[in-house]
Amino acid sequence: MASKEEKSLYDTLNEDRTGVPPAEETFSLEEILAEYGGGRERKILEDVERQVAQELGESAPAGEPSQPAQAPSEQETAEEPEQKRESCAENAPEMPTPPPTVDREELRRETLRQAHEQMRREEELHREDLPRAPHPISMEEVVSHTVDEVMEEQAAGPLLRPRRGLFSRKKLEETEELYQRPETVPEPEDKPEEETIGPEEPFDEAAAECRAEYRRWRSPVLASGLISLLATAPLAAEAYGWTLPLWTGDLRLQSIFLLLCLAAVALLCRRVFACGCRLLLGKQCSCELLVSLAALAAMGDCVAALLLPSRTAVTPYAAVSCWALTFAMWGGSRSNRGDWEMFRTVSLDDDPPYLVTETERGACKQKGTIPGFYTTAQRPDMVRVWQSVLLPVVLVASVVFAGLSSLGRGRGGDFLLNWTAILSAGATFALPLCWGIPWSRLARHLQKTGCAVAGWSGAERISRRRAMILTDADLFPPGTMQLNGVKVFGEELPKATSYAATLARCAGSGLHRLFDGLLRSECGRYEEADDFSFYEEGGYSANIHGETVLLGTASFMRKMEVRMPGNIHLKTGLFLAVDHQLTAAFAVKYNASENVDYALRMMKRSRITPILAARDPNITPALLKRKFHKGVKVEYPDLTTRVALSEAEQDRGMPRALLLREGLLPYASTVVGSRRLCRAVRRASVLSFFSSAAGLLLSFYLVFSGAYDLISPLALLVFLLLWTAPVLLMGDWTGRY
Repeated sequence: MASKEEKSLYDTLNEDRTGVPPAEETFSLEEILAEYGGGRERKILEDVERQVAQELGESAPAGEPSQPAQAPSEQETAEEPEQKRESCAENAPEMPTPPPTVDREELRRETLRQAHEQMRREEELHREDLPRAPHPISMEEVVSHTVDEVMEEQAAGPLLRPRRGLFSRKKLEETEELYQRPETVPEPEDKPEEETIGPEEPFDEAAAECRAEYRRWRSPVLASGLISLLATAPLAAEAYGWTLPLWTGDLRLQSIFLLLCLAAVALLCRRVFACGCRLLLGKQCSCELLVSLAALAAMGDCVAALLLPSRTAVTPYAAVSCWALTFAMWGGSRSNRGDWEMFRTVSLDDDPPYLVTETERGACKQKGTIPGFYTTAQRPDMVRVWQSVLLPVVLVASVVFAGLSSLGRGRGGDFLLNWTAILSAGATFALPLCWGIPWSRLARHLQKTGCAVAGWSGAERISRRRAMILTDADLFPPGTMQLNGVKVFGEELPKATSYAATLARCAGSGLHRLFDGLLRSECGRYEEADDFSFYEEGGYSANIHGETVLLGTASFMRKMEVRMPGNIHLKTGLFLAVDHQLTAAFAVKYNASENVDYALRMMKRSRITPILAARDPNITPALLKRKFHKGVKVEYPDLTTRVALSEAEQDRGMPRALLLREGLLPYASTVVGSRRLCRAVRRASVLSFFSSAAGLLLSFYLVFSGAYDLISPLALLVFLLLWTAPVLLMGDWTGRY
């Protein structure tokens, strides 16, 4: 324990230097540990020990030797571990410098009392729900921590650019770059694929070639059909129970007769074999190839029936192959007939007045040139494309099924017999007719109306959107608009006519032809117009000779604050105002054309939507409802869209169809016919491929089980003809509208 003098001296120092009042009671080390924990006590003791040792060393006078410090006891040394010397003393209170005579133990106890008082005050503040001060963090620590993380990331790998949010429109910015940005490579823009125009043959020469090819394919059709009928007649007679001498029960004679018939038909239909080989060299599998292989297999089976005794004694399927070759020739002739009709129509005029192209909104009629039509027409049709994909599966499956049903069952002599039956069932009669029949029907129908479409590609492009863009001239061609009267208010008629004709010409509407005739009769002239504008309300405006000229409907004039007389009631009238003063009134009459009405009805039946892109303020859906069929519905976009769609001189792509006549009817016939063609070809193709798969599986099941009486040549022939009938009906339906 310290003496009374030392205690009083210490209290005096505290009162004089620190201002801390003396404690009323003393606290032991164990009490402090029990209240605040060992961690806080170790930290305070460490701070006090360091400060006491420092201050005792600095406060000793230079002339007097300092008193040696009392060595701590072994017990105190054991209570103070080495961890006390490793802690930081940031929150330790400032202690006064004690004199050399102050006992270290007493100084430590006093410091602990001060710490207890400070902590008690903090607890009282905490009870009053005051926020505690956060632990301070220096700027040096933040920068050091950030730089360390960046260095670690650079050592691990390159930094990536920050990604933008999925729907963010604000570009991310960095206030400070801690690393060099990687070089950004601009992403390539998705540009629409441009169609290239290859070498194009003159249309008259193309028409002559297609005509010659059509005749070469058509000529043998009748003869091959008669021979096929001759090969089928004994089979039909025998099926009805008739007994034919030299035929019934004589397999050898039957094989010879059928082999001769098939050889004659194959000679006549040699172009089918040539077409199949040509497409095979082009890495394409076509129906002509399957028919040719089936015919060769049938010939081999006839020879096997004559030479192989192990072959099953059933009639060969040569008659089915004869009919397959005949239908293939017929389909090829109809396809060439369609091409001939198309090129013959186009060759009538080297500079057709209109062509049809496709846009994002639908088909569009415009003036232009014809380069690219031949290139579009020479592209393969959809049937050829799908045959190249699906028919190889049919061919491979037929070989596998024939092997399983013959070699797999120990009947090797029946391989050609089974393969002929399976392959003939897979190569249906309808496959060569899916494109040829509807295409020839449509080409012949369009040739009568004075238009032509560029094959499958052209028809598919212009009918893809199921919409047509109609302009003023389409709905009201020349001769259907009349001027019934003109009334002038305070101006001369030539001046009013000149102003009205100038605005009509700038607008590019159908009114231009009407006012052009009036201008010529009144000896007027076109003026120079500046600041021409369209108005959604139904009118135009321009500056002519410093005057503001307005031309439009009555409602447009009222919205432009032009005073209108009360005795004028014109539903389809046009009014002219100069400097917001009414100048003239024109009574315009719109007459409905029967061809236009028929074309609109035809578009409605085919579910093709007309898009009204008229610039005439009077041509609205309400006017069309009064003049034409009330059930006709049109799409009426906003003014900006209408003006953009009606730009005839804008390049919209390659020509998909050519129109050699005026009016809406040829235009509608082309688009409607193209849509009907695409629908018929798609449906016929689906039906043909389905029948091919069904015939393939059914024939495999029957020959595998040995039920040749159920899959006789006549039964197989009837099966294939039944699947062909719907295709013929759909092809004929294409040209009837």
